[in-house]
Amino acid sequence: MPNDNSNTGSGHISVRVPSDVVAALDRIAAALERPRSWVIVRALRQYIEDGEGAEIEEDTESLAELDRGEIVTAEEAHRRIRRIIDASEETGRSEKE
Repeated sequence: MPNDNSNTGSGHISVRVPSDVVAALDRIAAALERPRSWVIVRALRQYIEDGEGAEIEEDTESLAELDRGEIVTAEEAHRRIRRIIDASEETGRSEKE
């Protein structure tokens, strides 16, 4: 169960990591003159915000929307896309004038 450390702004976790990964983290930390934990937090944030973690969160939300019946038909999606394209083309035409 995750720790609720919302008052402290950080939490503590323990993870077993292969020795080659630890060595790589240590090399990066030394090159940046930062602690190993700083490098790990940066890597985790990138995973969560920009990498596979973000994709998992998006997929989870999409599945929840489907479960709630919040769907858009293909026809409606095409109509919405057409409106966006038409508006963009109109903006482009008015900027040329």
